[in-house]
Amino acid sequence: MATEKGKQDAGKQPKKSAEKAGGSGSAGGGSNGGGKGGGGNVGPDYPDDNIRLGAAGQSLFTKAAGIGAVGLAAAVALGSMQGDGFRRFSLSYVTAFMWVLALGLGALFWVILQNLVNSHWSIVLRRVGEIIAAQAPLLAVLALPIVVPIFMGNSTIYEWSNHAAVEASHLLHKKAAYLNSGFFLVRFVVYFGFWTFISRYYLNSSLAQDSSKEPKSIMGKMRAVAGPAMIAWALTMTFCAIDLLMSLDPLWFSTIFGVYYLASCVQGNNAFIALVAMWLQKRGVLKKSVTTEHFHDLGKMVFAFTIFWAYVAFSQFMLIWYANIPEETGWYKLRFVGGWGGGWGLLSAVLLFGHFVIPFFGLLSRHIKRRRPTLAFWAIWQLVMIYLDMYWLVMPTLGKDVTAPPFGLIDLACMVGVMGVFIAGIAMRAKNLNLMPTNDPRLPKSLAFENI
Repeated sequence: MATEKGKQDAGKQPKKSAEKAGGSGSAGGGSNGGGKGGGGNVGPDYPDDNIRLGAAGQSLFTKAAGIGAVGLAAAVALGSMQGDGFRRFSLSYVTAFMWVLALGLGALFWVILQNLVNSHWSIVLRRVGEIIAAQAPLLAVLALPIVVPIFMGNSTIYEWSNHAAVEASHLLHKKAAYLNSGFFLVRFVVYFGFWTFISRYYLNSSLAQDSSKEPKSIMGKMRAVAGPAMIAWALTMTFCAIDLLMSLDPLWFSTIFGVYYLASCVQGNNAFIALVAMWLQKRGVLKKSVTTEHFHDLGKMVFAFTIFWAYVAFSQFMLIWYANIPEETGWYKLRFVGGWGGGWGLLSAVLLFGHFVIPFFGLLSRHIKRRRPTLAFWAIWQLVMIYLDMYWLVMPTLGKDVTAPPFGLIDLACMVGVMGVFIAGIAMRAKNLNLMPTNDPRLPKSLAFENI
């Protein structure tokens, strides 16, 4: 557990200055010229720290957008060579998209949670999470290659989107009230509409707080919204996971599949924010404000959700194995083909050891989580494992003839392409903003935060 002890008196609030900026100006007494961004510092009450990305943000945007565009173009070109109506490309794209979507939804969950529990330790990192979460509109655009074929009646990805196939299958026909293109469109709009609205609300409110004369009032409103927002987030995340992942095999079902995807969202977000914070510090941003104590807490969350993912994964498997219902067990049978010696069974073993056993012991030590190089290693490791988990969920639907993971350049191209576009969106939004909420009343405690 962590405690927060201030270097100032408990009741002391940040000094308010007319020079403190909102979303478009520097905070504190002007620019200090520090870091590659050349942004401002956070004022007399705070460390002399650069909180603006500036030119480094533009550079990252240009590079990430270019890499993303090349990756997606390469994936499409490789997909056109498969001769399967883009089925191989489509499933590889779904894998990459659901991986990146987990990071975006995880950031939104994290922002809502920090407001809900009135967290103090995370204030210095909250703006980073808000910017990542605000990429919901971009994620909606990235979802179009998955969504558009559904409305065209193309069953390349989802069998249930083909009317003839539904009519020919008694079980699919029974699910047609939910699995149909019209209702899916409504749900898609609700999912991304809500995520866009609530992420923009929190980012805009946080930016307004930077220059507000009543920051406590804004803080109170953000907390009041957090409760209902968390419930809505949980429902939309769960149904989206069902629609885009579980319905790839429309005859299979699991009552805890949403919780399974939740584990990836939360773990992925904490790992991603830790890596983003390290990248920022290498460029002279938030170098003094984000300390070893904050990285330690992020590391603890990565460790905690390593265990949580294993718990949910085992619970899902155990209940289905024990019930032994053919409609459920067939899903696992396909993923155990070849056993641990090869095929999909080998990937299942990789997830067991790579996603849980090895990182459990790797992250167990306090010292590992407090050292940036070791924490970065395990953060990257778990992000890769989350991708392999998405691959394990999606790619076996290629068919029973595909008895082993068909890893190839097309998968790498989709992964690099979608992630590149996502990072470009983050950089574009972040380059002209203060990367720390400078006027939040809880900021002094966050700056002085210490673990025990």
